[in-house]
Amino acid sequence: MKTLEDLLSEGVSGRRVLVRADLNVPLDGDRITDDGRVRASVPTIKALVGAGARVLVAAHLGRPKGEPDPRFSLAPVAARLGELLGQDVVIGTGTADADGTVVLLENIRFDPRETSKDDAERAALARELAAKADAFVSDGFGVVHRKQASVYDVARELPHYAGGLVLAEVEVLHQLTEDLKRPYVVVLGGAKVSDKLGVIKNLLGKVDRLLVGGGMAYTFLKAQGHEVGRSLLQEDQLDQVRGFLAEAEERGVELVLPVDVLAATGFAADAPHEVVRTDAIPADREGLDIGPETRELFAGKLADARTVFWNGPMGVFEFEAFSGGTRAVAEALVKSDAFTVVGGGDSAAAVRALGLPEDGFSHISTGGGASLEFLEGKELPGVKVLED
Repeated sequence: MKTLEDLLSEGVSGRRVLVRADLNVPLDGDRITDDGRVRASVPTIKALVGAGARVLVAAHLGRPKGEPDPRFSLAPVAARLGELLGQDVVIGTGTADADGTVVLLENIRFDPRETSKDDAERAALARELAAKADAFVSDGFGVVHRKQASVYDVARELPHYAGGLVLAEVEVLHQLTEDLKRPYVVVLGGAKVSDKLGVIKNLLGKVDRLLVGGGMAYTFLKAQGHEVGRSLLQEDQLDQVRGFLAEAEERGVELVLPVDVLAATGFAADAPHEVVRTDAIPADREGLDIGPETRELFAGKLADARTVFWNGPMGVFEFEAFSGGTRAVAEALVKSDAFTVVGGGDSAAAVRALGLPEDGFSHISTGGGASLEFLEGKELPGVKVLED
């Protein structure tokens, strides 16, 4: 696999370089609420600009339905990227004609061919992108699990290189699968069990402990026979979860569930709530965070870990009253001497939203979905194509 360093050593002054970045940031109107992915994209772009390349950046935002939609314009991202680079970044349709400049293509998903299942349609868009550049740098780890035109197909049209961000992410994931130091503890949270079926199944053969919190924990608790009130529950996953519980016991994997939760009267930031045991959740309440005893339990289970992967908040961290569980897990990782990986998505957003030091973790991934698919044992098309 050729790298950005290989490209720079070849010389890029005056050359047109297409960079696939992951700039899919959360927006409140036109205000970026978490610019972590934009900041992560800066080193590769800055290196190319500093070497005199004419940089064209392709990226997406949200899920527009294959047509222009002002709600998903990359204009706010262009402005923030320009601030971080210390130069103007314009949205255009082609590479700028001056060395050391940066042009950001408008949301690549405005073109339906980007995400088409038809190989020929994606290839046609890839050829159009390739005509604008002399080389391709893949630096959007958050999309490498997608077989899309600007991620996969364009690499087949141009000399291709892995950017620093993609290289760093892949190296970290290999440490989670090939160079493990034990005990290996995985913390999973978030809303739905169904989002993590594959990764749970694969990890049960690899981890020493699996801690489960967040909304998905209530399906596990129900599978154990507990009533969960109005908490988030996926009835259709109960048999699958019972299977996980049985397999964990058979393999000797310690599967740890909450023992208490904050049970609220409704889903709201100011909802009245109380701490209850997980075997006594009132029928008219819903769990919105793990409770204080569970926070101590989880912290204790992380204390002797040598490797930790965390994906998914422990509660509704966006509401201050229900952010304590997520904070407790994050703080336990900051204190840990383990190799700690925050698996992107809401977990990474939570770290920043709660004001925790990013350098307190060994690695904060920019790609939650890509990280999970790798840990499921799936091939990442956007990485595989770079090896050709």
